[in-house]
Amino acid sequence: MNIKYYRAILKLMDIKDLTAKAGEYLPQESVARVEEAYQFASDAGHPDLDRALEVAMILVGFRMDANGIAAALLQRVPSGDTDITTSIQKSFGDDVTNLVNDMNKVSSISWYSPDEVQAENLRKMFLALAEDIRVVIISLANRLEVMRTIKKVPPQERKSLAEETIEIYVPLAQRLGIGGMGSELEDIAFRNLYPEAYKEISKLLDVRKTEWERYIAHATRVLKEEFEKGGLKAEITGRPKSVYSIYNKMEAYDKQGKDSTDIYDLLALRVLVDNVSDCYSALGIIHGLWHPLAGQFDDYIANPKGNMYQSLHTTVIAVEGKPLEIQIRTYEMHRINEYGIAAHWRYKEGETKDLRFEEKLSLFRQVVSWQQDLTGTGFIESLKTDIFRDQVYVFTPKGEIRELPRGSTPLDFAYRIHTDLGHRCTGAKVNGKLMQLAYQLQDGDVVDILSTKYGKGPSLDWLNPELGYVKSNQAKEKIKHWFRQQERAENLDRGKNLLEKELKRLSLGFSKDEIAELFGYSDVNEFMIAIGCGEVNIHQLGAKLVPEEEPRTQNPTLAQPPSTPKQAEAAEGVQVLGAEDLLTNLAPCCTPIPGDDIVGYVTRNKGVTIHRRDCPNIAKVDNQQRLVEVSWGALRGSYPVSIAVRAQDRVGLIKDITSVVSEAKINIVAISNTDHEDGSMTIFLTVEITDMGHLGRLFSKLGGIDGVVNVSRAGYSKGER
Repeated sequence: MNIKYYRAILKLMDIKDLTAKAGEYLPQESVARVEEAYQFASDAGHPDLDRALEVAMILVGFRMDANGIAAALLQRVPSGDTDITTSIQKSFGDDVTNLVNDMNKVSSISWYSPDEVQAENLRKMFLALAEDIRVVIISLANRLEVMRTIKKVPPQERKSLAEETIEIYVPLAQRLGIGGMGSELEDIAFRNLYPEAYKEISKLLDVRKTEWERYIAHATRVLKEEFEKGGLKAEITGRPKSVYSIYNKMEAYDKQGKDSTDIYDLLALRVLVDNVSDCYSALGIIHGLWHPLAGQFDDYIANPKGNMYQSLHTTVIAVEGKPLEIQIRTYEMHRINEYGIAAHWRYKEGETKDLRFEEKLSLFRQVVSWQQDLTGTGFIESLKTDIFRDQVYVFTPKGEIRELPRGSTPLDFAYRIHTDLGHRCTGAKVNGKLMQLAYQLQDGDVVDILSTKYGKGPSLDWLNPELGYVKSNQAKEKIKHWFRQQERAENLDRGKNLLEKELKRLSLGFSKDEIAELFGYSDVNEFMIAIGCGEVNIHQLGAKLVPEEEPRTQNPTLAQPPSTPKQAEAAEGVQVLGAEDLLTNLAPCCTPIPGDDIVGYVTRNKGVTIHRRDCPNIAKVDNQQRLVEVSWGALRGSYPVSIAVRAQDRVGLIKDITSVVSEAKINIVAISNTDHEDGSMTIFLTVEITDMGHLGRLFSKLGGIDGVVNVSRAGYSKGER
């Protein structure tokens, strides 16, 4: 048989399969449109019609409308002929033509492209969502088809493709509630990213398959009998969780010191019933039969997830005394949970819109639209922060629901309501109680924002990640935009003052030009303007001074005075240029830490003492030949540093300061204080830190304490060299 003819027969069989499945839910005239699109693509010389058919078959599985399937078949039709677009429009109308154009704009995403190119293509895909949700669904189907045939991709490219899938496409499918597609993408990506772990879990599934099937069958039989006694009609199915879900569960068990071979909540039963009332009846029967585990019940029927997912989740001690997760939902909920937004297509003329679907889709579009001004990799980071992260649902005082990234604060909420409200925010009431602006909102919280009538605008401290005022990218961008709108001279002055303050409190001897270069700025004025408008977070200065390649040890957890062997080990990390195996120790007068510009002083019987280069004791050295060049080597242990906290005296001040230090897992070696005539006081602390970045983060947190005026490294005391 002629190969060309044989392939034509196979394609004919494929299109017949496609139209047969489409005919299960589409009217005959719509099926004819799908077949017409296939024939058009074939006649136009579609370069990869087999793959287009596979994508169309995936879309049929999600009950895509005829125009969406037609667009999937027509995307990538050669556009060299200028009459092609006109022909598509003439044959299929504006809806299909617009979909094809949108898909051709975003289908060029290539895992061979630089990150910036991929990010721009993804940005186009997401912004197309504001026009038509089908663009994203077709893009997901395209990616699923690629992942199913990933072995055709060159081995060196598979990892980046899998990473992009698990970081972007899987969360997107989950966000849209398309559970089946998300799970398949997740497992394929996981298999290519972590082949050994995938094999290990697959082997575990094979070894325990018979045991798990017996257990599921037993539990199903017992529960079915109980349902029959209660007169409840229900369908019960059981299955182990996906490979990637099992991997995450095993990782969690390992962190808790548990044996992963004892994980029985890797199994789950799904109970399907006719209506919502039966869901709660089934729950009552289950809890009457088996003891529920505390804290393991979630009611996603009364409180649906943002992707419209609804179900009751409970974990019980079931047969043989082993934990078992059970999900209870109606058949309609199950359909929506499997297909998500794809279960709500409403493109047929004259059909009533699903208001709940429109509300959720409108909210998702609104979140996406907030990112439209971002480009490059910043757009991807924004997606991960504001869209893909787990969501928290809170209420306005009028009872209107608002969706925010989990971990969001009242300030994030204020900016979500209105930009001006965020700028004028002075405080917040949560459930009727005054709460700090850094409070992390919980599901069901009622948030009431307090504001001034004429605000001066946001504070740059709100952008300091150590203080935790804002988490959403949307709020951060609005704050930065406000500062960017201020006068250039004002931003320059603000940035100059902030930089000088940070250099002073960290006691750094670097010039402004050196610091600007460290942050990638050749013009120091532009650098200070960037600080002034919030583009650069000056609190990152400490971390910038420690080379990334230098290995770091974990923070100390036990108190150790500076003179102990622990500190001697830290001093051993200093390298004396041109010499080896010399005894080194850190000078107690200036307590240098990694990031400081240092110099060595050769003593008569104590080796080389390491001082900061601007230490007053070094300035007094007469014999310059006793000074040697030194550098920070591999970071070891912790380093003592003295800091001074100036604050208004009040009850509980010292307790608050020591609590912040303790929460940062930093050891306090010594503490003292001095009172001042103006009612303020200075608390002197000697703490053990690992590097300059560690110190900078501590300063940020201490600066956020109520009443604290200034935090800096303490002045030098004359010490023995």
